[in-house]
Amino acid sequence: MKRRTWILSALGATGALVVGWGVMPQRSRTGSADLMLPSEGAVALNGWIQIAKDGTVLLAMPRSEMGQGVHTALAMLVAEELDVPLEKVRLVPAGRDSIYGNVAMIQGTLPFHPLDSEEGYETTTVKVGEWIVGKVARELGIQATGGSSSIADLWDPLRLAAAAARASLVQAAAKAWQVPAADIHVKQGVMQAGSRSGHYGEFNTQAAGTAPGSVQPKARADWRLIGQATQRTDIPAKVTGQAMFGLDVRLPGQLYAAVRMCPMLGGKVARIDDQDALALPGVSKRVSLDAWGGGTAGFAMVGQTTWHARQGAQAVKVEWQAPAQLLDSQKIQAQLTQALATDKGFAFYEKGNARQAEAAAAQLLNAAYHAPYLAHATMEPMNCTARVQEGRVEVWAPTQVPEMVREMAAKVARVPLEQVTVHVTLLGGGFGRRLEIDFVGQAVQVAMACNGQPVQLSWSREEDTQHDFYRPMHVAQLNAGIDAQGQVTSLRIQSAGDAISPRWMARAVPMLSGPIDMPDKTTAEGLFDLPYGFANQEMRHVATQSGVPVGFWRSVGHSHNAFFSESFMDELAHATKQDPLAFRLGLLKAAPRYAAVLQLAATRADWGQALPSGRARGLALHESFGSIVAQVAEVSLTGGRIQVHRVVCAIDCGTVVNPETIKQQMESGIVFGLSAALYGQIDIVGGAVKQGNFTDYPMLTLPQTPVVETHIITSTRAPGGVGEPAVPPIAPAVSNALFMLNSQRQRSLPLKA
Repeated sequence: MKRRTWILSALGATGALVVGWGVMPQRSRTGSADLMLPSEGAVALNGWIQIAKDGTVLLAMPRSEMGQGVHTALAMLVAEELDVPLEKVRLVPAGRDSIYGNVAMIQGTLPFHPLDSEEGYETTTVKVGEWIVGKVARELGIQATGGSSSIADLWDPLRLAAAAARASLVQAAAKAWQVPAADIHVKQGVMQAGSRSGHYGEFNTQAAGTAPGSVQPKARADWRLIGQATQRTDIPAKVTGQAMFGLDVRLPGQLYAAVRMCPMLGGKVARIDDQDALALPGVSKRVSLDAWGGGTAGFAMVGQTTWHARQGAQAVKVEWQAPAQLLDSQKIQAQLTQALATDKGFAFYEKGNARQAEAAAAQLLNAAYHAPYLAHATMEPMNCTARVQEGRVEVWAPTQVPEMVREMAAKVARVPLEQVTVHVTLLGGGFGRRLEIDFVGQAVQVAMACNGQPVQLSWSREEDTQHDFYRPMHVAQLNAGIDAQGQVTSLRIQSAGDAISPRWMARAVPMLSGPIDMPDKTTAEGLFDLPYGFANQEMRHVATQSGVPVGFWRSVGHSHNAFFSESFMDELAHATKQDPLAFRLGLLKAAPRYAAVLQLAATRADWGQALPSGRARGLALHESFGSIVAQVAEVSLTGGRIQVHRVVCAIDCGTVVNPETIKQQMESGIVFGLSAALYGQIDIVGGAVKQGNFTDYPMLTLPQTPVVETHIITSTRAPGGVGEPAVPPIAPAVSNALFMLNSQRQRSLPLKA
């Protein structure tokens, strides 16, 4: 086959796709191997789909499975369009090409205000992050799993690719049987025309040379799988122990490595004595570690097992050299507060004249809010297995960014990209932490010292907690004007905190040679895009650089900004002597979609009905990643601690692919967010993180976990995200309930009893 490029022509008004490829391209424009990794006996019909001889459908998979159920949902899209059983769709790793890039995730850097258009996705006049879209999305085509964007990003491409494959197969059968294509009916992967029938695999070769012309996906009325509760395909292997996570990798001759990094962020080794450590049984060598990918320098000990390696690492006598700047979280908070007072910041959104309205107001309401640093605390700590042999590098990694892993491995080993093979395992939790590649650089560096033997490098829980890329600390000042009639006339918000995107790009995107400074949507999302109909609004952010390594944390800026905005909305309701639900609904007259979600959650939670003594309800509404979520939390103060008994959650996430996954992710996000709301805090003292394990960085336990009810709004819109949108509303919902219990407004996280 000659080198060709598949062409997805512009979508017409009918939504039809004009497919302009002839055969599967052998090599992509980046000069890599096949777009879709070859499978024996299978024939590629386009860049996404191969058909095996037995009729099995092989789907190129560029997204990582980290418990969010995305592998099942994406396979459902293809099974729907091809009319095959879900179990007939098998996932194979995608190759290297920009068609597999997650453009939706990258384009998430463009701000929009939900009331700027009916669809809610038009950008404001300030197109922040346009450089990212132009350079990263179009040129690099980064494969990344994040931003709750996998379904949204592949909703059209996969359905259209499957529809095109089906059209090619039907056309091939029609030619072989000498019947009109319209006379061929497909059921469960079997084509039939009159007395003749055959499965897809019997026509895969003929279909590969057939141009399908114009195709379009099925009408909603014809769906048989999309929208149906479906068991996740990854669960059986996890139950039986056959699932392969990063720490499950076992290779012949495999060694193990344990890391110790300078406890002071940005520090390094000054002097080291490893004599006693190397004398221990099962310990073979020490490898110095550079600060790859923005991490902290240190060393790794190599042993026969993880236990041997960790014993060796702890036995090393080391003196650490402190960095030039010793970080301190309390001092950073004071600096952020000072920044709010002295810097006007970047204006993400302006409507009317908020300052003028404040000057004319009969009453002013001002409040300062704070959110701390947070660690990801994934259940599976950072790990990576690598082998460097004869100029080639092979990596097994639980990662959200396989192409960045490849770039890092090539950089560390000093080999061409074509000499690096990356195997993506299942992820034992991602939450944004595995958008980083620091641990990959470490693993490859250790493997280079192991004479061709594979080595599995892993972090202890303490190293994982103390050398994370943390959710940034943020502060916010919220101001509102209220007129003599008790109506809110203005809302003005200014926040301050580190920007994540420029820091992440500088350490993770290989085409960049230094830091990029620009307004970052993630700092202000959830503040500049509120749906409430205030006549005068202003939202600014002061971007800081504290020196603390910061990264994307599940729901990113929404995670703390929703606490700021929705807690303040409750403050406004009480200041104007209105019920919190009625107050919000009064401001959502121009946003009926939001009002419907809020009303559904309130109704199902029995808002306004009596509760047992000592309990109260609080609510919150927030949109993130294209989905609107409202939550009502039922809370008590029991034995000097906060107990959340029940959370009623309503979501409008557009078209539903798998309702079971949505419910699971709402529960997951609520538990994750509730852990942070009640316990989450990273303190940095003398340059080092104080917390180390779950004893001082606790998670929600089963007895503390509330009953969660999820209600999904029926919609015909394109799908939004579901992996992250449940996280932002839970902290303000609980905080607002606490105020109803004790009339004390909490403006800092974590919440206190």
